[in-house]
Amino acid sequence: MWLRLMRIGCQSGCHQRADRSFAWQGYQFPLCARCTGVLLGQIGMVILLLMSVRISLGASLIGLGIMFIDWLLQRLEVMESTNWRRLMTGTLGGCGLIGCYAWLFSCIRSLW
Repeated sequence: MWLRLMRIGCQSGCHQRADRSFAWQGYQFPLCARCTGVLLGQIGMVILLLMSVRISLGASLIGLGIMFIDWLLQRLEVMESTNWRRLMTGTLGGCGLIGCYAWLFSCIRSLW
């Protein structure tokens, strides 16, 4: 079961680096901390949308921007991020991505 989840995580595009992933009972998560956050944020935002909770496009873009800045600072080796920070910024990014999709969908729907 765990190997199947690891394969799915790899196929999703996650790098699955052990030093950037959480572990539970000796098993590495199938997604890195940031991808775990993105997935949690996306699921949470879909649930909120189903409950008719909307966030603005600006708030969505801010969430995506915060995740991007965390990634960029780490990529440029300005500052090493922690797994908890990756999880939190990934969650904001996941919420932001679904928020942008919802905004785009509502714009398309209003054209009909």
